[in-house]
Amino acid sequence: MPHKILLIEDDASIIDMLTGYLTKEGYVIRSAGDGEDGLALFRNENFDLLVVDLMMPKLDGMEVIKRVRETSSVPILIMSAKDNDVDKAIGLGFGADDYIAKPFSLIEITARIKAAIRRATLYARRESEEKPETVVVLDGLTVDLDNYLVRRNGEEIKLTAKEAEILGLFLRNPNRVFTKAQIYGFIWNDDYLGDENVINVHIRRLREKIEQDPSEPRYLQTLWGIGYRWTVAE
Repeated sequence: MPHKILLIEDDASIIDMLTGYLTKEGYVIRSAGDGEDGLALFRNENFDLLVVDLMMPKLDGMEVIKRVRETSSVPILIMSAKDNDVDKAIGLGFGADDYIAKPFSLIEITARIKAAIRRATLYARRESEEKPETVVVLDGLTVDLDNYLVRRNGEEIKLTAKEAEILGLFLRNPNRVFTKAQIYGFIWNDDYLGDENVINVHIRRLREKIEQDPSEPRYLQTLWGIGYRWTVAE
């Protein structure tokens, strides 16, 4: 089955350009010209990936991402002319998986779409495979490493696909130090270009979900100037 993509963008010329190109690449494309219509389409149909502009009428891209993340971990690619670190950090903080700035090349956005769908597909496959359970219990936190299910005091904590992959990377390698470049390479399967916000935001959100005191993390610790490690007492 071809992958289905939802484009939420108020510039009709960009929608036409992307729809034509991605259709030739074998994708099924649905589109909406504002955030409200895009959110309605998302709620009524199943999609493999969302491409969301930030600046849109009725409902902006940030709000769309927030509402999507309330119920779904579908990959989200932000597409916006607002190319600055604050917008990237906010968008990633709300749960987007990647960010591409306008103007962009069709080859680049297609490569990012393919990579995001591939990661999500592998993540879903791991969840569905029957494996012996590997469960880590820390204080009131219970993590099923095979299925990436996380619970605190019995209540499920929802992670995005990337948050789950990062958590799995650390839990399978306790006390090992990972640089930001290594984390980016393992999780994004791409060369690290020095954009620290991508890593910082995902680490911060993960801490907020799993640490009892995110400002004083007990497990996911920072080694300043080096990277991060999951610390387990000997």
